[in-house]
Amino acid sequence: MTTNSIKPLLQAGLISLGLTAAAAADEPPVPFADLSETAVKYNTVEVGGQEIFYREAGNADAPALLLLHGFPTSSQQYRDLIPELSDDYHVIAPDYPGFGRSSMPDRNEFDYTFANYAELMSEFTDTLELNSYSLYVMDYGAPVGYRLALKNPEAIDALIIQNGNAYEEGLLEFWDVFRSYWTAPSTETREPLRGFLNVEATEWQYTHGVPETNVGRVSPDAWMLDQAYLDRPGNQEIQLDLFYDYRTNVDLYPDFQEFFRTHQPPTLIVWGENDHIFPAEGASPYLRDLPNAEMHLIDAGHFILESHGPEVAGLIRSFLADSLTN
Repeated sequence: MTTNSIKPLLQAGLISLGLTAAAAADEPPVPFADLSETAVKYNTVEVGGQEIFYREAGNADAPALLLLHGFPTSSQQYRDLIPELSDDYHVIAPDYPGFGRSSMPDRNEFDYTFANYAELMSEFTDTLELNSYSLYVMDYGAPVGYRLALKNPEAIDALIIQNGNAYEEGLLEFWDVFRSYWTAPSTETREPLRGFLNVEATEWQYTHGVPETNVGRVSPDAWMLDQAYLDRPGNQEIQLDLFYDYRTNVDLYPDFQEFFRTHQPPTLIVWGENDHIFPAEGASPYLRDLPNAEMHLIDAGHFILESHGPEVAGLIRSFLADSLTN
C-alpha cells in the first residue's frame, strides 16, 4: 500500500499509523530544535586527586552560575532548576567528595572538612576556567561557598542564598545536640547524631514544613536517592565527621559577615520559612550586612526547590537579569 493510497483512509479516520498529515502528504518533517547547549550534561573531572562529578548546561560563554548543594543530598537537588536556567546561563552543579557521584575516599586518606571542600571547589572553578560566577548556596553549600568568596571575593558576581546560615540567630534548638558534640566530642555525643542518617530522617528533611497543599510536589525519588548514597559502607562515619567539623563554619561567621559588608554582592534570599534546621530567624540577619538584598520568605520547608521549584526559578531569572546588567 503506497502513501497516496493510505492518505484517504487516514483522512477518513479509518486507520491510524501515528502519521501526521504532513507525513502522509509527503511533506518533510519539521526538524527538532537544537537543544545541545541547554541540555544537561553529566561530567567528571579530576581535582586535587579526587573525581568530582558535576552537572552542566548552557552556553559556556554565558554568565556562569555555580550551584552548591546541601546535606544530605548532592547536585541532584538542582536536577529541575538547571534546565530552567540553562537557556540564559552556564549552570554548573558539582558533588562534594562523599556525596553523589564524586569520589568517596576512605577517611584515613582524605579529611572530610569544609575547608577541604572549599579548596577542592576553588580548584574546580579554576579547572573549568570559571573566572567569575553567581553563586547559589544552600545548607552545606553556604559555608563552602562563603569560604570560596573569602578566598576570591572578586569572582562573585551575585549571591543566591537558600536556607544557608551565616548567623548565630539561625542556630536554634535543632542544633543543641550538635553543640554537645562540638564541645565534648566522644562516642557518647557522636552516636545520637547517627539518627539523622536514616531514611525516616531524610524523608523528614524533604517533607517537614511543606504545606499539605504542596507536599504532593515533593518527589520521594529525591530522598530515596540521597538515602542510597548515605547507606554506602563507610558513608555514615564520613557524615558524622562533617557534623563535627561544622563547628569551624560557625567560627567563620564573623568573616563571612565582613565579606558581605565589605563587598556588597547583589543578593537574592529565598528561604523556606518553615525550615526547622535553618529557620527563618537565620534569614533576616543577612539584611543587617546586605541592606539592598532582595528577600522572599516562602511557605515551604528545607528543600524549597522540591515544592516551589518553578517559583524560585522565576525569582532567580528576574534577579539575575537585573543584577548582571546593572
